[in-house]
Amino acid sequence: MKVTIAYIEEPPFGWTEANRTVTGADIELAEAVLREIGATRIEHRLTIFSELLPGVEAGRWDMNVPLFVTPERAARVAFSVPVWAIGDGFLVRAGNPKSLKSYASLAERQDARLGIIAGQVQHDSARESGVTENQIVIFEHQNDAIAAVRSGAIDAYASTALGNRMLADRIGGSVLEAVEHERGTSEKQQHLPLGAFSFSRRNSELLNAVNERLRSYLGSSDHRARMARFGLTHNEIEPALPRRA
Repeated sequence: MKVTIAYIEEPPFGWTEANRTVTGADIELAEAVLREIGATRIEHRLTIFSELLPGVEAGRWDMNVPLFVTPERAARVAFSVPVWAIGDGFLVRAGNPKSLKSYASLAERQDARLGIIAGQVQHDSARESGVTENQIVIFEHQNDAIAAVRSGAIDAYASTALGNRMLADRIGGSVLEAVEHERGTSEKQQHLPLGAFSFSRRNSELLNAVNERLRSYLGSSDHRARMARFGLTHNEIEPALPRRA
């Protein structure tokens, strides 16, 4: 059985090494699960974020790497059980010159510019917190957003707190800094957003097989060890696991 999974360049979840090897936490999890359900050939399709949902809907590939589950997305594709839960954060220049600690704090600075990847949930989150459209700059590729932070064209890049922490570590703390968003007190703000693999609604056979394996694998020692290699810890894993009575 051959399975094609689409991914984007977004460490630590997925990226292409110099030798063309595809790796990352989401890629590792997908391969561990797909091998167990009988996949003998796994192909990786590099795309941009805005093409993930249309691509899997149209059958151009079989599944997507995990992305945040929202009602709007769930109306288009079928999601697996959740595999991680991660809050948002900013990537800023070292020292965080404009003291940006949340979308709300950025909204208060009309001179602040925020970079977001097209189609990602951070766009809605920013707007809901009062960030105006003229403060937002849309990018198709993460590397372009990072370059814009470094050059000062934008003041912050919004993505997952974990992803930005990995980027800051890789690039160097003297250049860029990761800022985890301050958590509010409301129930909505206390619950971290969940991420899951997505499939065409017509591909229930693959979805069901993946879900069956995920339910027995997520939270296992092997799963935790694999994810730890990419910086995912119990903080990202535990909130996604089903609550036990």
